[in-house]
Amino acid sequence: MELIQTVEEWAWIGWLVLILAFLVIEMLTLDFTFLMLSIGGLAGLGTDLLGAPLWLQVIVAAAVAAVLVLFLRPPLLRRLRRGEDPTLSNVDALVGLAGTVLSTVSGHSGQVRLVNGDVWTARTEAGELEPGTHVHVSRIHGATAVVRPVDPTGSPFPASEEPRA
Repeated sequence: MELIQTVEEWAWIGWLVLILAFLVIEMLTLDFTFLMLSIGGLAGLGTDLLGAPLWLQVIVAAAVAAVLVLFLRPPLLRRLRRGEDPTLSNVDALVGLAGTVLSTVSGHSGQVRLVNGDVWTARTEAGELEPGTHVHVSRIHGATAVVRPVDPTGSPFPASEEPRA
């Protein structure tokens, strides 16, 4: 009986350790889950300071953490993700980029210089493109740029084809 009273008297230290551990884990993950758990631990600490028994402290902490994880975390994540930079990178950034044919591009080989200065091995889906022809990258296949000539209006899409959304 004395042991139980001793544990309940010192439970506030356990809550502080738990809160700090959750905050450290949150700093490493940045996912808001452990932040919500630490706030639940704060609620458990509050009930301990109000004199509630240990079983009630655990129930209050778990309930507060569950409510926060289910109802507060999703809108926080949406708000955080809204500011993400939609800029394309790597090969995704090359699709649609303009360039000029350096050596004759056929269905099997050729070279183009893109406007960013990169020289790529290239191929075309139909016909041959002579050096000096202006092209746009339609897709990247491995380490090869698949290109198409720019039509007279300057659009990278033939009149019969709609651009991708």
